Amino acid sequence: MASIVTGNHQSAAVFEKYDLDFCCKGKRSLQDACRDKKINPAAVLMDLEKIMQLSDTGSQHMAEKSLSELTSYIVSTHHEYVRRQLPLIHGYLDKVASKHGERHPELYPILENFSAIREEMELHMQKEEKVLFPRIREIENLSNWNQPLSLSSTFISAPVSMMEQEHEHAGALMAEIRTLSNDYNAPGDACTTYKLSFASLQAFEEDLHRHVHLENYLLFPAALQLIRSRIPELE
Repeated sequence: MASIVTGNHQSAAVFEKYDLDFCCKGKRSLQDACRDKKINPAAVLMDLEKIMQLSDTGSQHMAEKSLSELTSYIVSTHHEYVRRQLPLIHGYLDKVASKHGERHPELYPILENFSAIREEMELHMQKEEKVLFPRIREIENLSNWNQPLSLSSTFISAPVSMMEQEHEHAGALMAEIRTLSNDYNAPGDACTTYKLSFASLQAFEEDLHRHVHLENYLLFPAALQLIRSRIPELE
């Protein structure tokens, strides 16, 4: 599934529609994912075909970016979005749980899960911006100047492995929130803030999927391939 989204970013909307995880579980085949969700793959393929008929210059544009440009894009677009939304959504959920928690006890674990996501994502983005992304830019700069890389094979692979594990955990927490919130459908007695919190959670998860996909299936593989090509013993 990940390769489909990499080829056409607009296809992400189709996978979101059917609740098919194309980021953390993106290596799975469409057939396997549909079987587990009890979804007719023909329906998904029909929607994908409609999307594929549309031009998707965004996908090509991303693939053409240098690694440095891609890290800058991720920080300025996705990291900034996450930093804006984390305190806002947490505030909404805290208010809603205090007001509606007795009638809707599922709000408490939703708040607890999002609190964990907030803490983990804030630290996760710092590690990417202060450790991994500078390393990726370093190897790209050295390669551009045809400089030898006197680096350990784990210079990139170790932090990448850690980031991928953290992506998977964040995705699992959001999937649990989706289940607890009945696919982000607020109950009939929900106030405006209640509805806003669920709508914000849904948008947050959709952005997280695109964010993780860019890193797991575009940035990280390209960085790993670059360092392997520059260190002969890794070939």
